[in-house]
Amino acid sequence: MKLGVVGLPNVGKSTLFNAITEAGAECANYPFCTIEPNVGIVAVPDARLDVLAEMYRTKKVTPAVLEFVDIAGLVKGAAAGEGLGNKFLSHIREVDAIVHVVRCFEDANIIHVSGGVDPLRDIEIINLELILSDAEIVGKRLDKAEKYVKTGEKAYLEEAALLRRLKEALDAARPVRTLTFSEAETALLKTFFLLTAKPVIYAANIGERDIGKENPSVKAVEAFAKAENAAVLTVCAKVEEEIAQLDRAERGVFLEELGLKTSGLDRIVKTGYDLLGLISYLTAGEKEVRAWTIKRGTKAPQAAGKIHSDFEKGFIRAEVVKYDDLAALGSYGAAKEKGRVRSEGKDYVFEDGDVVLFRFNV
Repeated sequence: MKLGVVGLPNVGKSTLFNAITEAGAECANYPFCTIEPNVGIVAVPDARLDVLAEMYRTKKVTPAVLEFVDIAGLVKGAAAGEGLGNKFLSHIREVDAIVHVVRCFEDANIIHVSGGVDPLRDIEIINLELILSDAEIVGKRLDKAEKYVKTGEKAYLEEAALLRRLKEALDAARPVRTLTFSEAETALLKTFFLLTAKPVIYAANIGERDIGKENPSVKAVEAFAKAENAAVLTVCAKVEEEIAQLDRAERGVFLEELGLKTSGLDRIVKTGYDLLGLISYLTAGEKEVRAWTIKRGTKAPQAAGKIHSDFEKGFIRAEVVKYDDLAALGSYGAAKEKGRVRSEGKDYVFEDGDVVLFRFNV
């Protein structure tokens, strides 16, 4: 799953992305991978893996991961082809969710591209470019759908009705994610590949002196995010970059000194995971302890298919134990003895933290 990092110049976007990629490089359990200069992969924090690794005496631990893409090139007028224009928009089209970095700090040494700190204005600049791009797509699609409405086919009637709703929202400068949809509409919406339908995390970037203090700019971003069904996190990109350069033992001490429980990066990763409707199931043994990423609501055979297609084709059953039960009882054998290991069939819907052994035959 991909998260695209966007933001205007001098808001701290590159600093935060550098912190993300540096942290990825420092991740001992998952080798950092630079697919391109602007792409980094980081582990999803999961303390359960360490507990299972100790229980099964394994040295190989593979966490779930998220891919971050540093999307550069936005200027006002991108939807009309200014700057990198269409290239910028196409990069956003390829990600599953957006991390929108917004400047909420004052610094006379860092010039703001628009003349002063105003997070809502900055948000509006980027949102408007995405809205304009979506409006063009919806307009063309609606023209086509309305031509076919005359045939009386139900599919065209439903598509035209949905597109009219989308056009009305976009014409009012409202992102598509502010609307609610039925299950059928959601399925149809996915075929439009709209930019403003993507989930958003607003990363309110504050200065070091503002850590632990109330910040009016952050409050404004929080209110805005709530109104458009988006998530918001407060981070200090400069501090995140410093944290990423420390070894793991030092990071906890540094966070404690700042009065922080977790790093902003960990919170972004976890929020992104939740925002995309993802959960992890776990497999454990002497060879490897691993987290597997699946969509919430995935059934057992499809979950098995994440490991290998043969697991899905030849699925027989899944032996499942809840992580909390396994951790409390101390071993798989003890969990089985206490009746906590269940045999689940093809209709079982996986839950976060299920520890699983698949039985299959091909």
